Amino acid sequence: MLIALWIINGLLALAFLGAGLMKLARPAEALASSGMGWAADFASSHVKLIGLAEVLGAIGLILPLLLDIAPVLTPIAAILLAVLMLGAVVVHLRRKESLAAPIVLAILSIVSAILGFAAL
Repeated sequence: MLIALWIINGLLALAFLGAGLMKLARPAEALASSGMGWAADFASSHVKLIGLAEVLGAIGLILPLLLDIAPVLTPIAAILLAVLMLGAVVVHLRRKESLAAPIVLAILSIVSAILGFAAL
């Protein structure tokens, strides 16, 4: 079970770290013009906060488990990332955009939380 948790958390961390760093590094206008149309609906500071939440969530999926310091933080980070992705589902629904990516990430985050709590 711990191996499955590491695999899922590794994949989730890569996805959220990449997405979060992109949102932190690029202006909201550039994100909107490159296919993330939802970014035009939000203030630039909100897009940066979403990116920061994704980066911190990615770190939270890996570091507590890796360092064995407060490993309960790993499933908590997964729950918070699932909540973030459920918010993304709502935004994409309103804009009539594809829901595939946020739904998959939300489901994987929920699975990670379940595995994380079971591994404690």
